Amino acid sequence: MTFSALLAGCGGEQMPVVELPEIDTTNPLLAEWDTPYATPPFDKIKITDYEPAIETAIAVSRAEVEAIVNNPAKPTFKNTVVALELQGALLNRILGLFYNLREADTSDEMDAIALRIQPKLTELSNDISLNPKLFERVKKVYEGSRLGLSDVDEKLLDDCYKGFARSGASLSDEDKALYREYTAALSEATLLFGQNALSATNAFAINITDAGKVAELPDFVKEAMAADAAARGEKGWTVTLKAPSYIPFMTYSSQRNEKEALYRAYNSRALGGEFDNTAIICKIADLRLKIARLLGYDTYADYVLEERMAGSAESVNTFLDELREATIDYGKKDYTMINDYAHSLGLEGDVMPWDWAYYTEKYKSEKYAINDEQVKPYLKLDNVIKGVFMVAEKLYGLQFVPNENIAVYHPEVKAYEVLDRDGEFLSVLYLDFFPRESKRSGAWMTEFRGTKIVEGREIRPLVSLVMNFTKPTPTTPSLLTFDEFTTFLHEFGHALHGMLAKGEYESLNGTSVYRDFVELPSQIMENWATEKEYLDMWAVHYQTGEPIPAELVEKIVASKNFLAAYSNLRQLSFGLSDMAWHTLVSPYNGDVQEFEREAMSAVQVVPTVDGTAMSPAFTHIFSGGYAAGYYGYKWAEVLAADAFSLFKEKGIFDEQTARAFRKLLESGGQRHPMELYVEFRGHEPQTQALVDAMGLK
Repeated sequence: MTFSALLAGCGGEQMPVVELPEIDTTNPLLAEWDTPYATPPFDKIKITDYEPAIETAIAVSRAEVEAIVNNPAKPTFKNTVVALELQGALLNRILGLFYNLREADTSDEMDAIALRIQPKLTELSNDISLNPKLFERVKKVYEGSRLGLSDVDEKLLDDCYKGFARSGASLSDEDKALYREYTAALSEATLLFGQNALSATNAFAINITDAGKVAELPDFVKEAMAADAAARGEKGWTVTLKAPSYIPFMTYSSQRNEKEALYRAYNSRALGGEFDNTAIICKIADLRLKIARLLGYDTYADYVLEERMAGSAESVNTFLDELREATIDYGKKDYTMINDYAHSLGLEGDVMPWDWAYYTEKYKSEKYAINDEQVKPYLKLDNVIKGVFMVAEKLYGLQFVPNENIAVYHPEVKAYEVLDRDGEFLSVLYLDFFPRESKRSGAWMTEFRGTKIVEGREIRPLVSLVMNFTKPTPTTPSLLTFDEFTTFLHEFGHALHGMLAKGEYESLNGTSVYRDFVELPSQIMENWATEKEYLDMWAVHYQTGEPIPAELVEKIVASKNFLAAYSNLRQLSFGLSDMAWHTLVSPYNGDVQEFEREAMSAVQVVPTVDGTAMSPAFTHIFSGGYAAGYYGYKWAEVLAADAFSLFKEKGIFDEQTARAFRKLLESGGQRHPMELYVEFRGHEPQTQALVDAMGLK
């Protein structure tokens, strides 16, 4: 459907007339998708299709914008603001595939394409946001009468105007040129940072051929290591820096030499060497500071936090310090407790970071008589999928129906139709569980398409969940650790935010909310992981079919807050590092390790290790969307702790509470998040709610 056709029905106004460039519809990315729910035809798309399709779509977007600028009709909300909301649909559709697959199933060829197209996309973005005639039209609508506009219309208008202002539209011509220069350089630097971090992760592995060194490991760890070794053409057992390999080995192995080497490699990824990110970090921080200063802000954090619930760097730092003060003494006690315990088992010297997972797991096993090996048989992936779906079914009446007619981007991916309680189609959900060389580490939710209404027709979202869970082996199905199960629930919360979205404007729907609010729907879901009522419904032993024992559930609940203070301080350290980089008031060209260590010192309870730093691989803030926003995870934990307390009070599947929370999810970014939260909970969230949830009293 062409842009001009999309706008033809908008209130009978004189809408932009778009002269579209020639479009090669033999390219599947540019053709209409005659597929179930207009899902991407992944089976027909080749890597070589992306670059020409993106270049065509950029040309289409330019034509659409020019049509808005040159429209002889008086600027109105529909022919200017709504027109801008709709423009770029083709480009967004293609980029939604390309960039998501670059995370989930990339290749050297895709990375090369990304490097070539990124400057063109940055130039397009700048050409739109810095177009004086376009901004003048938006400004006239913004300053004019708002009669007849709904609250959501006004929100779109306000966001549109602020988007231009915050992207340099009010700058002088000289400063606009600088803005273009800085944003182009920043785009290139962040892209390179992410590529280096992934390459550094993939570049290191330890191959073990001595069977005695792996004899103590659980079978699932040994089998996975053997599979990794075989896949790499190696003998014996191989451990990599990918989370499903690295974490189990660090947790269950007593081989300190290998673990120290792994720890140092993991925590020095892109810190010097072939994939060095240290200079790039300083460049990114400096470019962000320059952009902020151009736009009238003292720091990049001031610029970012203007559009966050927290509101200011001062507010964030106060928040982080409140949590630090409330938990630092408990965190130090956590370390002392594990250190003393390790000494009782014969460890000489202090517990070092590479010892931490091993001794904490042993302590947990002894103190709570529970470990991952006891829990994993009840967390067979197929059963966990049913259990995760069950939460959505019981809370919101959702149904998940596998559909093999929907094409997927990798053979391991499975697609589901998501239906409401009355059978109405809501979304397609793609699930992608296992690590591979072409997938970055971690877990995330993304969308190939968001929710919107065009010409009175609702377009529903295409949501994807990408994880890196424990793979099945020739003798054992995929059995998840409890942390992996909790991660699944977390990401599924994001998916619900996207799948339940309702509204006309895609930029205001689903997860398009303030960054420090977006983690509420995900973090609240983690609470169900330790609810006995819920686990009893589906968690059974994968071999015997026996339900999870009540005493095991009790142990899970009892161990829920094990090392909660330490874990809180660890997360605070990431937030403090992020804020330190983005509250710089002058360029930094010093030592990255020293900078990071100073930023984190107030919450450091485990000994530091020379030659290590997390910043060079901190993709969240240097190549993701969390710059000056990582605190949002803790902010959302406060929201989630306070919000879940209502479910605990009323019942974890209480219909009325679930209906109220679904309304919050459906609203996306159409209203201020604090307004939505208070409407649901009845009061503003309090930091103490999280402290209480940790059980520190």
